[in-house]
Amino acid sequence: MKLFEPLNIGGMVIPNRVMVPAMVTHLCKEDGVVTQDTIDRYVRYASGGAGLIVVEAMAIHQVKSGPLLRISDDQYIPGLRELVNRVHGSSDSKIVPQIIHFLKVAKSGWRQTADALSHADIDHIVEQFGAAVARAREAGFDGAELHSAHAYTLSSFLSRANPRTDEYGGQTLEGRLRLIGRVMESVRRKAGTDFPVGIRFNVEEFIKNGYTVLESKRIAVRLAEIGASYLSLSAGGKFEDAVHTPGQVLYPYNGYSGDRCMPGDWLPRALHAGLAAEVKAHLVANGHATPLAVAGKLSDPSDAERALAGGQADIVGIARGLLADPDWPNKVRRGELDRIVQCDYCNVCKALDGTHRTVICALWPQGDIQAPKDDPAIQAPQWSQPEPALTAVPKETRVELKWPKAAGASHYEVYRADERGDPQMLDAVKLTFWVDNTVLGGHAYSYFVRPCAASGRPGARTPTVTVEVPAPSYMAASQ
Repeated sequence: MKLFEPLNIGGMVIPNRVMVPAMVTHLCKEDGVVTQDTIDRYVRYASGGAGLIVVEAMAIHQVKSGPLLRISDDQYIPGLRELVNRVHGSSDSKIVPQIIHFLKVAKSGWRQTADALSHADIDHIVEQFGAAVARAREAGFDGAELHSAHAYTLSSFLSRANPRTDEYGGQTLEGRLRLIGRVMESVRRKAGTDFPVGIRFNVEEFIKNGYTVLESKRIAVRLAEIGASYLSLSAGGKFEDAVHTPGQVLYPYNGYSGDRCMPGDWLPRALHAGLAAEVKAHLVANGHATPLAVAGKLSDPSDAERALAGGQADIVGIARGLLADPDWPNKVRRGELDRIVQCDYCNVCKALDGTHRTVICALWPQGDIQAPKDDPAIQAPQWSQPEPALTAVPKETRVELKWPKAAGASHYEVYRADERGDPQMLDAVKLTFWVDNTVLGGHAYSYFVRPCAASGRPGARTPTVTVEVPAPSYMAASQ
């Protein structure tokens, strides 16, 4: 499989093409120091077989921001070095920190914008980025990643919504690229030209008047020209369409652009792969072999492999899927697809991040702050009867499912097929009932439920139940 081919990224050879994108854990304290819980989270990804681990955003400046890792001072280097050593000691995974600067926000809904920064402020930020990447190198990281996506400072300058009118202004693409260009110059000056440094940026902003793939193709070329070792595509996550909750700081992932950044279960799988393909083709056409990563609902192994084998990207980023099951890479490599704890994109993890609480997966056992270990000795869940009774009661607008408990089950996967399709997992739940609100009256649907242990080992599925949903009354006139 293309997924498990190594890749050389500016001298950093990753053992496979599976990347853990930066995903805030809130496992540290407000002092930003690495904790044992932080280390355990990333060691878990490493032991699970990920090729490249991007550690959650680390701030380059000292501002109040809740439990967020820091790389703003030499005092943070010992903790970061311990994190790196533990990851390197547990696998051949490569590990890089995501380096971030963000503008101020307030509980009133106010936020600082790019035009509020003076030239002295900008100069200081440029130097801070260079110093932070130099600390990453000193701590033993294999490289670093600059965060120029979503709602943060570098992305705000890169945005078409950039309100500045000077040489950093939003009126021209060159003006918007000026800050990231200066930052890369600072990084290379302070951390060296032989240290791999990637850049994450939005393939599309998904806000009114935001840039689209038409410009991100050109942005990618410039980032390759200034020496980015790899490019990582995200999307959305902007303040411009964020919805303010009274008493809370503005959260950039709760508008439509936030939905595109962390797409929920109602959005298509692999929804950004086609955009990545356009960027990749444009890079190649302009003579750049810079590796390209893409994220966005790629936790189905067939989708991930297709994106790589089809040349849409060189690396697949899987955040929520690997949160649900850090052993995803090892299980896919061994062909144990049935044992993967499948992310259902419920976005509980997103909601926890939005309130600065410890980020976990809703499918983990109650109270756990780390994913269950992949213990082959764990028995498959067992139904209390040979053929468990799954009931599916059709209504005019929905189908209501119920089933008995299975001993040893941590959660249950619900599958559905329509008259002409193969079964697809729609949801993973801890309760023993579920309601399907996405049916069409006058059509038949087939369901089965499969119990799963906490580490993903499945039990026998229920017998399939097929139901015909009554046609709505308004259909009678058209018959």
